[in-house]
Amino acid sequence: MHTPVAVTLEGHGVRLEPLEESHAPGLAAAAEDGALWELWFTSVPRPDGVARYIADAHAGAREGHMLPWAVRELSTGAVVGSTRYHDIVAKVDRVEIGYTWYAARWQRSHVNAACKLLLLAHAFDALGCMVVGLRTDNFNFASQRAIERLGAKRDGVLRHHMARADGSARDTVMYSILRTEWPDVRRHLALRLARPPAAPKDR
Repeated sequence: MHTPVAVTLEGHGVRLEPLEESHAPGLAAAAEDGALWELWFTSVPRPDGVARYIADAHAGAREGHMLPWAVRELSTGAVVGSTRYHDIVAKVDRVEIGYTWYAARWQRSHVNAACKLLLLAHAFDALGCMVVGLRTDNFNFASQRAIERLGAKRDGVLRHHMARADGSARDTVMYSILRTEWPDVRRHLALRLARPPAAPKDR
């Protein structure tokens, strides 16, 4: 597996830009769209916590276990969320995709499928990963459905696995896509993105 490094990924109406302090205003506006930080089972930053959120992501990148991006939707030019590789384990050719969130108006649009196609293609085709993992809170049912729509397989549930932002302990639902499954997942996502894109929800 090649070492993941900051790189811009673009296609299907989105651009993933290496996360920088300059993205803070756009991320704050995206988080405000739906007051996403109020969802107790997610870890979306409050608008006044975006600078710390970016700093923590950069710390993870320096330590070698994270690689964060800001998500820009190209038809509007707006920063609409964030995502990253995390729990990078080079010895077994594995990364996970997570810390993913989007402004409410862009949820269930083309944005998530486009981002996942870019991230999966980079992981399997450029980095040489053998497996890409995804995980979510057991109460984040929307996230579970979104992951399953990608074609990822549910591996199981880690009970009492990690702390939520409010300090409570969550169960974590684990998913993965193997390298051998990637061609079918890529075909599935490409077909989804070939359909006319859904308009963003009015807020």
